[in-house]
Amino acid sequence: MQKKTLIQSIPNFSEGRDLKKVEHIVDAFRGIPGLRLLDYSSDPDHNRSVAVVVGEPQAMKAAMVDAIGRSIDLIDMNMHEGKHPRIGCVDVIPFIPVRGASLQDADLLAKEVAQCASEKYNFPFYLYEASASAPHRASLSGIREGQYEGLAKKMKDPLWRPDYGPAAPHPTGGAAAIGARMPIVYYNINLDTSNLETARSIARRIRGSDGGYRFVKAMGIVPEGRTNAQVSVNLTDYSRTSLYTVFETVRMEAARYGARVTSSEVVGYLPLQALVDSAEYYLQLEDFSTDQILEYDIWNREDDDR
Repeated sequence: MQKKTLIQSIPNFSEGRDLKKVEHIVDAFRGIPGLRLLDYSSDPDHNRSVAVVVGEPQAMKAAMVDAIGRSIDLIDMNMHEGKHPRIGCVDVIPFIPVRGASLQDADLLAKEVAQCASEKYNFPFYLYEASASAPHRASLSGIREGQYEGLAKKMKDPLWRPDYGPAAPHPTGGAAAIGARMPIVYYNINLDTSNLETARSIARRIRGSDGGYRFVKAMGIVPEGRTNAQVSVNLTDYSRTSLYTVFETVRMEAARYGARVTSSEVVGYLPLQALVDSAEYYLQLEDFSTDQILEYDIWNREDDDR
């Protein structure tokens, strides 16, 4: 039997203080066959809530369109304030291939959701990341520039007409960015030094914007409550720049400053394949397949039995 196609989405809603509204929005993802709400959280300072949902494409599409409609009904962006940049009541909707799905599958789903929701709610959408219709639209920060308050003026520029929906913001909901992207791995590498500049120097060596590895964003920090420095990494495509590549480079660069790596940590979810790739590298495995992972094979058989 063909394995289920699973896609993940992490929609960001511009409400983090009125928890009744948040619950009503995330209810769109509960009790839906073929869909699972893995997690959600709210931040009152950012005035923002983030949900983590995984499921089959058609179940995801219906639930996401419903959630978008709920956010439009409940959130008035003219009254919104918070620390996080935003352009709309549902600010960004990424779709991420998980299992049996490609980036192209996630892209198709993003476009289907945008088309359906724009027609149903008269709401504008910008395609971003792998779905972007032009290079200047790929970056989420570029789409957010000017934020909600500058959106009406921005949309008058032909370069910033939305990909779907009206060429003006929704009167209370604003607009949204939507698109396909690879999973982001949030990965921290801890050092045995309290020297912040050492961590910052290492971060500059590995991040793509400074000539390091493509698909790597990094900064040096001393986390709150700790005394030792840390290289904090966002890995935007683990399949093209691996976890072990980043780890080994940080370890090598730390030695230049008389420092050592003491540990590393993953924040949130990461794909199984990212760990398998590292295991293959460090154990020098030959011809290894995820089908040899017991739990993975069990999960696949459970899918067959459903």
